[in-house]
Amino acid sequence: MIGTRKIHGALAALVALAATSCAGPTAVRGGHGTDLPDLDKAAMSTGLDKVDLDYLMKENLDKLFASRAWARFRGAPEEPVVAIWPIRNDTTEHIENQLNTLLATVESRMVESGDVRVVSRERQREMAQEVGLQNTNAVYDPALAARLSKQVGAQYFLTGKIQAVDERAEGERRVQYTLTLQLIEVETSVIEFQNSTARTKAIVR
Repeated sequence: MIGTRKIHGALAALVALAATSCAGPTAVRGGHGTDLPDLDKAAMSTGLDKVDLDYLMKENLDKLFASRAWARFRGAPEEPVVAIWPIRNDTTEHIENQLNTLLATVESRMVESGDVRVVSRERQREMAQEVGLQNTNAVYDPALAARLSKQVGAQYFLTGKIQAVDERAEGERRVQYTLTLQLIEVETSVIEFQNSTARTKAIVR
């Protein structure tokens, strides 16, 4: 009897193990307020993810708000008007949607600062369409950005680019990403602020 019970127990354990090994992927939820608060922090690949982009933008914006140019804005008798144009993607990553989401963050932080007035991105989109552009993502030429900024009443415009350097050796890979932001005066094309922040992703043995 005891031997039979042992056999039945072993069989049950094997069935449970087989069921576990055959189970497919499981959907999970992570982030603040969940049982997996650090889920978003782990790197899944060498590609840019939300954590990387948030870091790159935050570092640049912190430097901007601490710059001499921004100090002048803060002390000006009237808040300057700023237009925010797209960030050019010079990488092989398909991150245009994520970059557009970042622009909303930039817009919010500038408005919340109370130091500048920000041109509505909807108005900028209308101006881009008026000159034959399908969307504001095509506004990468500084001269065109300056002309459109002037037309929407901006005195300054913010733009930038993200670049990558990809290295591979002996089965390992390292990608160094750099986000550069520029604040440019519309009338003179003088660069009032420029800063670059880097992030490295790698696959190592």
